[in-house]
Amino acid sequence: MSLPNLKYFNLSVKDNVLIIAFDDPEEKVNTLNLKMTSEFHQIMDIIDNDDNIKATVFTSGKADNFIVGADIKMIKEFKTKEDVVKTSKEGHELFKRIEKHKKPSVAAINGPCLGGGLEVALSCHYRLASDSSKTILGLPEVMLGLLPGGGGTQRLPKLIGIQKALDMMLTGKNIKPAKAKKMGLVDDVVCPESLEKIAVQVAQKLASGTMKIKRWKAKGKDKVLEDNFAGRALVFNQAKSMVLKKTGGLYPAPLKILEAVKAGVNSGAKKGYEAEADLFGDLAMTRESKSLISLFEGQTSLKKNRYGSPENKPDWIGVIGGGLMGSGISLVNIQKGIKTRLKDLSQESLGKSEKYVWGALNKRVKRRAMSSFERDKVFSSLTTQTDWSVFEKCPLVIEAVFEDLSLKQHILEEFEKIAPEDCVFASNTSALPIKQIAAVSKRPENVLGMHYFSPVEKMPLLEIIVTDKTSDRAASLAVEMGMKQGKTVIVVNDGPGFYTTRILAPLTDEAAIIALEGTDLHHINNIMKDFGFPVGPITLCDEVGLDVAMHIAKDLKKALGERICSAPSELIDDLVKNNMNGRKSGKGFFLYNETKSSNPLTKIFKGSGKEINPAALKIVRENRIELKGPQCSDEELQKRIAYRMINESALCLQEKIIKNPVDGDIGAVFGLGFPPTFGGPFRYLDLIGAQSFLNDMKKFEDRYGERFKVAKIIEDYAKENKKFHD
Repeated sequence: MSLPNLKYFNLSVKDNVLIIAFDDPEEKVNTLNLKMTSEFHQIMDIIDNDDNIKATVFTSGKADNFIVGADIKMIKEFKTKEDVVKTSKEGHELFKRIEKHKKPSVAAINGPCLGGGLEVALSCHYRLASDSSKTILGLPEVMLGLLPGGGGTQRLPKLIGIQKALDMMLTGKNIKPAKAKKMGLVDDVVCPESLEKIAVQVAQKLASGTMKIKRWKAKGKDKVLEDNFAGRALVFNQAKSMVLKKTGGLYPAPLKILEAVKAGVNSGAKKGYEAEADLFGDLAMTRESKSLISLFEGQTSLKKNRYGSPENKPDWIGVIGGGLMGSGISLVNIQKGIKTRLKDLSQESLGKSEKYVWGALNKRVKRRAMSSFERDKVFSSLTTQTDWSVFEKCPLVIEAVFEDLSLKQHILEEFEKIAPEDCVFASNTSALPIKQIAAVSKRPENVLGMHYFSPVEKMPLLEIIVTDKTSDRAASLAVEMGMKQGKTVIVVNDGPGFYTTRILAPLTDEAAIIALEGTDLHHINNIMKDFGFPVGPITLCDEVGLDVAMHIAKDLKKALGERICSAPSELIDDLVKNNMNGRKSGKGFFLYNETKSSNPLTKIFKGSGKEINPAALKIVRENRIELKGPQCSDEELQKRIAYRMINESALCLQEKIIKNPVDGDIGAVFGLGFPPTFGGPFRYLDLIGAQSFLNDMKKFEDRYGERFKVAKIIEDYAKENKKFHD
């Protein structure tokens, strides 16, 4: 049997089974793109016409991935909805050739099988997955503001049921092989070494009729809900309510997914596929999808260490300070296989840290995300000690003590007495200039900042701060470690507040000013959540800690002036003096304990969340400031708060604190929750235009003063009609 030489597929025959291996020679991972289409149809023609081929196996020519989805570049190149719909329909026809074929097909999955890759597998008659730790299955299109456009919204509900299918598609979650088998997503799980051999055997049995495929069938409660129109209506209504509650209606993709699935299960396959293609076309043209795709590309670009791979990659690192941040950093380390030695002053503090780490791991065991054996093995990678000797051969240490310059300098001096000369010292600080910390160092080339966000194990961003003396070797090692921890890493230059803290300060400052003008605290939170932030700025202050915010605000005001911090300092000072430090003290602007107040001033508005702290409200009213001009609309309030953050982001680019707009967008979104649907502050500027932003800022400057003076770089871009992103 003569087989053609193809560019994107490797073909071979074993025992009358055609093995089709996806293998894009131009990429490290397989993605689906239009260039493959003609070869794919050519293969299907061979299957149609060659009687010697009895069955097929779809697999991958890559060692550790199946297909990771559709090519993002292809999606970005679509200019019109019609182009997208046409491509989706072509995919439908191609995958239907597999699904409807009389000759059985088996998907042999090893490594990531995501998006369009899973849609290929769903079109096959049988699915085998390897039990490799790298094997995951999912439909993550919702995270790019899209829906599965290759038949996923139609085939998945039929295979595993509507409720489980919606859970996968609305969350974009990854499914591991064992769970995939349990839920009916794959038919069997085998070891990677036997995957192709068993796939061929299964294909032969299916062709000969000696194997019957068992499929998931709705039973009990699932049958009541999914096998009749009324039950399905309840499922879709509940799913819609959940989506709106979680997203605030800001993300169109989840609602379109519900529409596509609903069309298929209620009106039949033809209507379902038509709806999927049409809705996919709608979503691909949205601002939300374009923004989310830009963030995905930005994250992908940051997976490469711009300083190059370090020569010696450490197999362990040190952490100094067993508080919340040190414990979180240690937890992230050992979960990613990085052995960690943690130091604190007392065994009592170390005991609390160990309890924190153990508790977090044990929660994963209870959720069946890991076994008790795995928990014990991971936990054993953490060792604790009260003396310095543990760091005598330390390659990298992360200091995570309290935000106090003299304390951090003392730690650095003590550490350098015993540490090897090439050890990198990283300070976890949110605002203290690294240059000042490094001023006491004998080896300032080894000193930098690693700014983690709380809680460390949940927040995706790591901001690495370098000074003009930090060596590339030190930066390379820090970036490598951050990527190994699973973080999205941006590298910024040293300066007051670095990047993220510096751009957050004016946002919370403006929110405080608006509160002092008399706007309700809940209302301020709610309008900014409507704008797209995950939490409101008043709640954010409580989460950060008002005592921490007070120290940062004073330092930034000294360095950068009232442009950063214009609100009267008495507000935060009075709150902190009265131990109203935010969530950690049980009360800040809001109450966080079980005691409810009967004070009518603390009335909760619909959807507003926590009760206002009456003592804090009293302090706000005592520090009331005069509103300049007429009352602002909600849109004007949103712009006042958000635009100060955006303007400061541009100033950071202008002053070379950040290296490029991509880093600025990623830092703002993944570190501070800037609305992902806008793609970051620089994408937002491109969206509305620099001139429009400039016009609004000038109006605000005329009314409120210097804090709204626009960055020169924005003025320049407005004059030249330029964009920050190509």
